[in-house]
Amino acid sequence: MIKYNIKCENNHEFESWFSDSDEFDKLNKKKLLECIYCSSKKIRKSIMAPMVFGKQLKKEDGLSLLDKKLLNEKSELLKIREYIEKNFEFVGDKLSQKAREVYYDKRTKKSIYGTATSEERDELEEEGIDLLSVPWVDKDN
Repeated sequence: MIKYNIKCENNHEFESWFSDSDEFDKLNKKKLLECIYCSSKKIRKSIMAPMVFGKQLKKEDGLSLLDKKLLNEKSELLKIREYIEKNFEFVGDKLSQKAREVYYDKRTKKSIYGTATSEERDELEEEGIDLLSVPWVDKDN
């Protein structure tokens, strides 16, 4: 997994996870990525700074910094989850069936989310139907 800082044409910035560096390029080329704030499909990677610890950093300081970073990541993932729940229709384990309905009926502009097995995801990919996997953070944890 790799995380990118992403910016849209309206300079909204957000972060997103991808399975590898090629996945961002593939999804962006097919216009499957959009800004979580304004839905713009003109997306680009922005400058990223990896977290690097210097030699003088104490172990306790590193853990505290890491804990803060994890809390920030969880907060961002919760924002994404809330956006999806607010703006997409939940289809549960019928995701592969519903994704096909939306894909093959070009008049439908419905946004959906749900769950699919790895086999179902592979079958959809073979048909040219791309899915975006989002780490689903538990609200209560």
